[in-house]
Amino acid sequence: MPLSQQAQTEIVLYNFCPWPYSCTDGCSPQGNLTSDGAGNFYGTTTEGGQGGGTVFELSPNGSGGWNETVLYSPGQAGGGGGDLNSDVIFDSVGNLYGTTWGGGAYGNGYVFELSPVGGSWAETVVYSFTGGADGGWPVSGLILDPAGNLYGTTGWGGAEGSGTVFELSPSGGGWTEQVIYSMQLAGSTCGGVTMDAVGNLFGLGDGGVFELSPSGSGSWNSTTLHTFTGPPKDGWGGYCGPLVLDKAGNLYGTTVAGGAKDWGMVYRLSPIKKGKNKGQWKERILHSFKSGKGGKDGNTPVAGVVLDAAGNIYGTTSLGGRYGDGTVFELMAPVGAGVYKERILWSFNGTDGNQPQGGLLLDSAGNLYGTTYVGGIVNGRVDGAGVVFEVTP
Repeated sequence: MPLSQQAQTEIVLYNFCPWPYSCTDGCSPQGNLTSDGAGNFYGTTTEGGQGGGTVFELSPNGSGGWNETVLYSPGQAGGGGGDLNSDVIFDSVGNLYGTTWGGGAYGNGYVFELSPVGGSWAETVVYSFTGGADGGWPVSGLILDPAGNLYGTTGWGGAEGSGTVFELSPSGGGWTEQVIYSMQLAGSTCGGVTMDAVGNLFGLGDGGVFELSPSGSGSWNSTTLHTFTGPPKDGWGGYCGPLVLDKAGNLYGTTVAGGAKDWGMVYRLSPIKKGKNKGQWKERILHSFKSGKGGKDGNTPVAGVVLDAAGNIYGTTSLGGRYGDGTVFELMAPVGAGVYKERILWSFNGTDGNQPQGGLLLDSAGNLYGTTYVGGIVNGRVDGAGVVFEVTP
């Protein structure tokens, strides 16, 4: 059973306006937040702006509040349309990269770069997907390796028509795309990929977790680490949260459904280092969500999780909790061979947000930041199109 909840404090940093109002600031964020290390947050909204959503910056105003600035909207001149469903990332010189679900030269989505120029941001389309062998309709964010290559996933297209893992490499002032893995099962992932210290990629798709390892000749070798079998002993359903690695090489993630009660779960995959199964991976379910109102538990964890230095796990559920509007939860790391204990840090009630569909950002002080898809108060009414929130321990 979850421990006591609402012992923490939640603050709404920003309320996005709802339709049918003029949502120039954007509305309905789904992706994670990104920090620039100077106290500012960056994120995306799926709707609003000049069409297709926004890339926004949230900055403290010096008086205890926050100012929102729209950096880019796909509907603006030269943007090519599209919908912003994922997060954005920084490179080493301050450029931002992200993806759109649609739009671009072929209408199948694109990868973009935003570069600070004076007091504004200049947009460059890095790559437009054709929807064919190169994939199309990306809904996940990107990662960047030390050499400046970008990696991500598409929801459809590729050799089997079911999505791809792609690499974009700087080349002669432009970018070259390479498909490094084609999914076999349609609609199986929107979680992006994660890279370890030696350049292996880990992702979700084809009903499970896979690893991609560079062969040394420009190609990649794929290995299935785990295949989900469904409730009550495993997860299933959508796999939208990116995996996270700990220092020991274990992988952590969520499934939207499955687990003991079929309301989703948090799991860990660990490499087996000894014995006859050496080289394989073992799954352990860390928590199965139980759903229900009345503070019992959350359910349907759409996003991934984050870890702190002590091994505690934090995440969101898009539904459930005391008011049925989703939760922020913590799984407290066990001592020795014990089990993880869940603590509900916050239950959303609509006024402070509803349906968090993105993951959390954890700062050095242990504060958690995220977004909700709907909820919040605008013009005195609980009909906002999402919020940016902070949960303080």
